[in-house]
Amino acid sequence: MDSQLVALGIETFKIALYLALPGLLVGMFLGLAVSIFQATTQINEMTLSFIPKIIGVVIVIIVTMPWMLNMMTEFTIKVFNMIPEFVS
Repeated sequence: MDSQLVALGIETFKIALYLALPGLLVGMFLGLAVSIFQATTQINEMTLSFIPKIIGVVIVIIVTMPWMLNMMTEFTIKVFNMIPEFVS
């Protein structure tokens, strides 16, 4: 039973990483691209970097939402099916 709980915890962290990774990667790459653009054009506007990142992350979340929802639903069903094993 303890090994099942540890495996469930590990799987929870993996799923959280999988769900967060697309948005984080897009935000990181867009931030890098905007920083390079600001450095080459010598524009020092702080708010310029936020708008592309926000728009990019929102687009990625919208595009990957079916995959994310499917992954979360499968994991939730798996956890609910494991409840009787942990109660007894």
